[in-house]
Amino acid sequence: MHNNYYFFRQLTPILGHTLKDCVISECFSQNKEELIIRFETRTTPFFIKASLLASFSCLSFPDNFQRARKNSVDLFEDLIGQRVNSIRQFENERSFALMLNNQYAMLFKMHGNRSNVILLKEGKSFALFRNNLPEDEGLVLDELDRKIDWSRECFDLNRDKLQTHYFTFGKLVWKYLDDAGFQKAVPDQQWQAVQAFRSDLEQPTYFIIELNDKLYLSLMRMGKVIKEFSDPVKAINEFFHTYTHHQALSKEKLTALSALKSKLHSGELYCKKTSNKLNELENNNNYKIWADLIMANLHVIKSGEEKVMLQDFYQENHLIEIKIKRDLSPQKNAEVFYRKSKNQQQELDRLNQSIETKQKEIEKIKEQIQKLENTEDLKGIRNLSTLFGLNASVEKQATPLPYHEFEFQGFKIWVGRNAQSNDTLTLKHSYKEDLWLHAKDVAGSHVLIKHRSGKEFPKEVIERAAQLAAYNSKRKTESLCPVSVTQKKFVRKRKGDPAGTVVVEREEVIMVEPKLVIGDQ
Repeated sequence: MHNNYYFFRQLTPILGHTLKDCVISECFSQNKEELIIRFETRTTPFFIKASLLASFSCLSFPDNFQRARKNSVDLFEDLIGQRVNSIRQFENERSFALMLNNQYAMLFKMHGNRSNVILLKEGKSFALFRNNLPEDEGLVLDELDRKIDWSRECFDLNRDKLQTHYFTFGKLVWKYLDDAGFQKAVPDQQWQAVQAFRSDLEQPTYFIIELNDKLYLSLMRMGKVIKEFSDPVKAINEFFHTYTHHQALSKEKLTALSALKSKLHSGELYCKKTSNKLNELENNNNYKIWADLIMANLHVIKSGEEKVMLQDFYQENHLIEIKIKRDLSPQKNAEVFYRKSKNQQQELDRLNQSIETKQKEIEKIKEQIQKLENTEDLKGIRNLSTLFGLNASVEKQATPLPYHEFEFQGFKIWVGRNAQSNDTLTLKHSYKEDLWLHAKDVAGSHVLIKHRSGKEFPKEVIERAAQLAAYNSKRKTESLCPVSVTQKKFVRKRKGDPAGTVVVEREEVIMVEPKLVIGDQ
């Protein structure tokens, strides 16, 4: 409820008293979707910090704020030097405005992921902090107030859609009422509950609560109460600090746990596959049996045979067919089988050892997961992440290569992924001996055939690379496409040219059919 009308209705009178006749001295941003406004009072400066991320929008009022020397941008320069006359809280709206001199106004529209700070002159907007919300451009100050009919007659008419009619309550309020049995109550009881709740909101207490693993600033006692306040400014400041700290903790904890659980899954999968292989080997002791049968029947096996039928004395003398090498004597064939049986046993020992080692790793990972899950402070999570080798946001993923790789007749063919990747491919991943290709006079991927020492580029390889260049261009649907072919040393980029744009100083042009060559990648 930190962006709820009933909270702002309590907050804005305090802000109005604090900021009356104060002058705006700074208005700047140094973080994404964050606006800082500094006011000069008779004693110490007063700050409003508007954090307007789509995922979390919230106002706070820090006691002080040190502006960074770099990466800080001045905004709303028309406001500098303007004096605050009053604060206007709009009726039934999650918005309020600082009314300034010279008919200026600064509107704080706290509408969740559409929150914004808007500068107005003579009641009409002319500058936005978040320019990606074009609907705010036509905003008119005097049209923001909204009406609610609180009469009993209107209550009865809207009983099937009370959440829509009493839109200022918000989801948290309705959950509070529902938990108190609102839905099961008769109309008279529901009406009395609504009136009593409105009365309680005239002088509310402010709670930071945890509900379903999420943090809220609530005007009602519900869920797990973390802290309680009587001052709305202190309440929202503490909520902002607690929420952002909780989010940082949750994010780092989730990232670390995800990495460990991924390791755990890989380890368990390895054990499963290795155990299956182990079972197969344990149930397949044919080499030893075949060798024993051959040695017991040396006198009946003739040299030069490729297979023999022998009685298996391990299986009630059932006949068994054994394939042997015709160029080896029966005894040598037995020796081969004995050697394979010995190797098989060594493999069994190795697999057993691997499973045992991996299971110890799995148990260690499970202990690490348990420790992380039981840690509830950010410093502790970071220390454990470092201890477990998970720091730096847990094993950063490798940056993807700027090209797709194909191979044809032993030559590697690299195809740029996009305009930015084209520049990276051509300027940072190529050598002057490479062959460079591009569809003629249209946008498309840069293509390189990587040079092989002492090898000429075969005609077939050039044609295949040209087909890929044509296919990855604006001409991919044409029957034939002209493709420029040149050595990389004749390709250069001028300063200031757009991404993917180069100058080709010497080229040949060949005609090919645009074609993605399946199976050569």
